[in-house]
Amino acid sequence: MKRSQRTILLAFGALLVGAGAYFATNSALTLYAQRQIQGDLFNTLGNQRISLGAFLIRWDGHALQVSHALAPGRTLFSTLSDQGFIASAIGEEDVTDSRGSFEVSDQRFNTCRDQTMKQVIHNAGYVLFKGKLRCAGGGQIPYELAFALKSSNQLGFSIKIDDPRYNRLYLTYASDPDEHFYGFGEQFSKFDLKGQRLPIFVQEQGIGRGLQPLTFGADTVAKSGGSWDATYISVPHYLTSKLRSLVLENSEYMVFDLRKKDRVHVQLFSGEMHGQILYGDTPIQLIKTYTSFMGRMRALPDWILKGAVVGMQGGTQKVRDIWEKLKKMGTPIAAFWLQDWVGQRETSFGKQLWWNWELDEQRYPEFKKLTADLQQAGIRTLGYFSPFLADASRKPGVKRNLFQEAMDHGYFVRNEDGRPYLLQQTDFRAGLIDFTNQEALAWYTQVAEENLIGNGFSGWMADYGEGLPYDARLYSGSTGKDNHNLYPVMWSIFNRNVLDRQQHPEDSVFFMRSGYTGSPYFSSLFWTGDQLVSWDDRDGIKTAVLAMLSSGLSGFSFNHSDIGGYTTIKNPLQSYTRSKELLMRWMELGAFSTVFRTHEGNRPEDNAQFYSDEETLKQFDRMARVYRAWAFYRIQLVKEAARTGVPVMRPLFLQFPQDQQVLDLTYQEFMLGSELLVAPVLDPGHEEVQVYLPAGTWVEAWTGEVFSHQEGQEVTVKTPMGYPAVFYPQGSRVGEMFRKNLKQQGLMPLESVQEACLKVTPACLP
Repeated sequence: MKRSQRTILLAFGALLVGAGAYFATNSALTLYAQRQIQGDLFNTLGNQRISLGAFLIRWDGHALQVSHALAPGRTLFSTLSDQGFIASAIGEEDVTDSRGSFEVSDQRFNTCRDQTMKQVIHNAGYVLFKGKLRCAGGGQIPYELAFALKSSNQLGFSIKIDDPRYNRLYLTYASDPDEHFYGFGEQFSKFDLKGQRLPIFVQEQGIGRGLQPLTFGADTVAKSGGSWDATYISVPHYLTSKLRSLVLENSEYMVFDLRKKDRVHVQLFSGEMHGQILYGDTPIQLIKTYTSFMGRMRALPDWILKGAVVGMQGGTQKVRDIWEKLKKMGTPIAAFWLQDWVGQRETSFGKQLWWNWELDEQRYPEFKKLTADLQQAGIRTLGYFSPFLADASRKPGVKRNLFQEAMDHGYFVRNEDGRPYLLQQTDFRAGLIDFTNQEALAWYTQVAEENLIGNGFSGWMADYGEGLPYDARLYSGSTGKDNHNLYPVMWSIFNRNVLDRQQHPEDSVFFMRSGYTGSPYFSSLFWTGDQLVSWDDRDGIKTAVLAMLSSGLSGFSFNHSDIGGYTTIKNPLQSYTRSKELLMRWMELGAFSTVFRTHEGNRPEDNAQFYSDEETLKQFDRMARVYRAWAFYRIQLVKEAARTGVPVMRPLFLQFPQDQQVLDLTYQEFMLGSELLVAPVLDPGHEEVQVYLPAGTWVEAWTGEVFSHQEGQEVTVKTPMGYPAVFYPQGSRVGEMFRKNLKQQGLMPLESVQEACLKVTPACLP
């Protein structure tokens, strides 16, 4: 080997060693910064046994326990024996953001971790524990821990540090090593959060979310690659396999640290913590209790549940052309969703909209006639809307530049210097409406009524909501720090108020991707955001299933995904474009979701579309009919969810909480209500799936084959294109009606070829 080659290799090796050392050091510093804060317990308080309604609070000198009279042997909440469970500190955070993705780091000062319990005060509905925390810098600070009865199933609690300088609060309590934790809003990467450290902070889900090299590229260009825990809907609420459930009512940044097997460690950027401990005898009862006070979603109108929502772009003539094809096939259509009603522009990311909410009459000439013709056929139109406005001065044919109007009147959120906070999007910047400004609120309401309602839309995608900068200044005098998690709630309230001002608000729908505690009460519908057009479990189709299932546990009862995914990437290193197979399998998933809606994606010309060829069009028609075949049950489930908070799409453990086998299931299969079990095909090239069937007798919907076992079993099911695995309990009236509707629609294979095709080979299916 030449000397020059050895020199290059040595230099390259040194570079790798240096990089390894850098990342190792950085990881060590991160772990140190994320350490749990907990001290020792010094008790001077005697044993206590206090009843608050049906709740029992016990203090034995070593630990605090909460139980319920209806299940006295089950502990709902307990602290670790002889260990401090409350701590505090002075903290200073550093928050950076880029295009809706955030990074939060924290520096702590004068941590107070050793705890004393000195006094208790109680009456019929209230208990107050008092003590002090010993601080590392010397001295002590007082704290109070209070419990208050909210209802027979709700025990409120609050912790307050009696020193305003201390703006960090830490709570530690016990968990069983084999306990599974579910919920926390909408999760894309992990269903069971045990063993994880989970921030509660709404933000963009990211591009790739750890899928390499895509995430590295997105981070390099725009710091928008995301991570496994990034989510549009983040909620401080969970329920566990041990029937424990807790919710925090704070909106500040917080972290649930579940990395240690025997405990939960909560970190909160505040000196006060407020929450509730919930009781229920089943997971479904816990959801009912949670949504009874946090709010439930209103029932969707029947029309959106009876056919496909056709996501289209391209203008009036293209819509008419596609509609004509669907009309000839008799495809059940609920609405055309025309997100490009405002016009479209080309950016580095692909096809994006002009964020100026007025009809583009050049793109959609004779729009009123189009909507009238659709309406006559029983088909609605839906639009697109967001809290952002971008400068439209260069847009051809613009009538009102809403961005400039908002700038002139001070309707945008501001930065620390008091100037409008213009946020970089792709190739352009945009302002974010300040919903604490009543004049801005009234003006934006008028914009929506004139341009959305006035153009005949029965609803719209209410995009974004997760990107309020942490350092923003609002008209009310509050900050982004105070309102970041609350901004999506403000956005949902705004949209709800626009609809409630109309004559028949119950007949319209808006669907959101961002949310926090309280969002479901104001919102019509949610969708899972911008998945990658891929099969993977980091950012692809599998994450959409997981998101729909997890969000329902925290009250987001009606959720759905973009059929085919959204994010398309064209890059010399690696591209992600929607394949025909992925689109057709995603149609099958969509057919068993609350709402069946397509999306062309950010680069429509690079993606397979439902109208790309005869095969995809037939699959779209078929799955829209399958979706229609269980509409009778879907409408029933939607009404049930509005009444009880229990979601339409359910993880199996909600229905079978005693079956230990279902606790580890994630995206592989799910229940629709209690009567339909679905196992979608989520991998390319697969024409069969492994399905776990809980104990009992199940009927496979396509063949009528019966599976009966006293214990749960795993079965292999043929799943040729158009026939995803669907089961129902034997004797189920819902299952039998679904099967009858499939036959009436001509969707079942011929009886003569049924066994040969579905049980052996799919080759002879029509």
